[in-house]
Amino acid sequence: MRGFLLPDNDLFRLHIPVRPFINRRLEASGPACKGMPGPFRRRPHRHTYPKAAVQKRETEMPKLKSKSGAKKRFRTTATGKVRSNFAKKRHNLRKRTQKMKRTSRGTQILSDADAKIVKSYLPYAK
Repeated sequence: MRGFLLPDNDLFRLHIPVRPFINRRLEASGPACKGMPGPFRRRPHRHTYPKAAVQKRETEMPKLKSKSGAKKRFRTTATGKVRSNFAKKRHNLRKRTQKMKRTSRGTQILSDADAKIVKSYLPYAK
């Protein structure tokens, strides 16, 4: 039986736990528990690298970032020209003429002025 009966009234039972409650956070925070491998003890960070391995050479230039929107919308050809999709073909196609929809299929080559702007967004494009 986990409890005992009070002497004056048999109907009241007082629950006495088998194992007393221990606050492990308070127990692990004391100076005597420094070596204790408890769940609340801080462990050192796993990915600590020596400083010499992290440092780069001084002559190495940083990488340039590409515009993520330009990566999705433009591609370069083998000769270095910039290809893109036609505009105005996403919605409201019922009001466009059949000739406009037919000639807007596939991709187009951008003009030189626009291609220069797009190439500035994609520094590593060929």
